[in-house]
Amino acid sequence: MAEGVDRPRIAAAVRELLAAIGADPASEELAGTPGRVADAYAEFFSGMGEDPCAFLADSVPVGDQSGELVLMRDIELRSVCEHHLLPFRGRAHVAYRPGERVVGLSALPRVVASLAARPQVQERLGEQIAAAIDAAIGPQGVLVVLEATHGCVADRGVRQTGARAITVAARGSLARPAEQAAVFALIGGRDA
Repeated sequence: MAEGVDRPRIAAAVRELLAAIGADPASEELAGTPGRVADAYAEFFSGMGEDPCAFLADSVPVGDQSGELVLMRDIELRSVCEHHLLPFRGRAHVAYRPGERVVGLSALPRVVASLAARPQVQERLGEQIAAAIDAAIGPQGVLVVLEATHGCVADRGVRQTGARAITVAARGSLARPAEQAAVFALIGGRDA
């Protein structure tokens, strides 16, 4: 959990929020809520101050054997929208065409989780994931597709519980439409 998160300050803010909506934060039902919310926020925002490139530091040279597409699809994604502090959840599909180095496959979900664990918007998150991979291992191309449902769309305002937002961030060779189409086909294929 995020060590830099000030749990007592969060708990105090939650007590104030409860009072502001007309609830009694000292009541038996709500007395433990501020502490539980502080613990949850420490988990939700554990990526604050974390360098996602650190997960990509242990790369392996591939030399002349580079170029094969690497795709990890269906990486579970959970974040908190910075506009309403409501959750958004979905999947990340991360592809890269190696340059001279590759990383262990578990590094990709770690990068996604690190960047998602901070107040975020989906549109920026995909770009940050692509930028981290690009900066850390210098691939020929990177493509990040995020698809998520958003609490701010489902639970308030327009209340569209089934609506999914899809965003695409691309760099290098995977910014070309033909290359993207091939990756999209692999993402869409369940048996690939």
